[in-house]
Amino acid sequence: MQYQSYPDTLTTEQELRQIYLFSCLNDQQLARIKQSVRQIQLEDGEYLFKQGQRTEHFFMLKEGHIKLLRLSLEGAEKVFEVILPGQTFAEAIIFLPKSIYPVSAQSINSSVLLSFENKIFIDILKESSATCFQLMSYMSQRLRMWINEIDNLTLQNATHRLVNYLLYQVPGEHSNVYEFNFSIPKHVIASRLSIKPETFSRILHRLNREGLITVKGRTVHIHNVDRLRLQTVNTDSIIE
Repeated sequence: MQYQSYPDTLTTEQELRQIYLFSCLNDQQLARIKQSVRQIQLEDGEYLFKQGQRTEHFFMLKEGHIKLLRLSLEGAEKVFEVILPGQTFAEAIIFLPKSIYPVSAQSINSSVLLSFENKIFIDILKESSATCFQLMSYMSQRLRMWINEIDNLTLQNATHRLVNYLLYQVPGEHSNVYEFNFSIPKHVIASRLSIKPETFSRILHRLNREGLITVKGRTVHIHNVDRLRLQTVNTDSIIE
């Protein structure tokens, strides 16, 4: 893990203001954040922090992908979330007394992050009610997302979850044919969707056999988005 001072440039301030947590800060408050921010570079597979470690920082991902995970007693990995560029994480934990990270954070590929000090941000929150409300709004959105996630994992079968994931990659405006690349390994996607890797592969093969998609390596070609979307309606009778 490599730490670097963040460049003192005009674009730095502009970039920090694009982060929702800092959008309401005045110039003096932003300068305090800017002074303490550090840039971190992680290699593929390197840990940013591990479960149980004391929390002193929260982060924003600039490049790459980070998975938040826990290991079972048997050593099996469960991925709870995959952090994408532009997303912040670990900021909600700063309010817990004697807070520790409840999950581990590991890079999926070479990644670049910004690290922010919890103590400095807490001091600023005491001065800025607008930032407090901004954070509360974000945490409410996250809570809603996790409730939807629980519904998805408990009420939908594996096929439904995987098809929904494929459809999520399709932008709002598109033709009925779409192609994209998996940005993270398939076993990580499977863990994120609570699907066994062998079941994940079996479902992809079945969708391929039915002419809905073609998968070559990390490339997924959806032949008919509308037909694939019907799978989310017709999967109740499918066990997987």
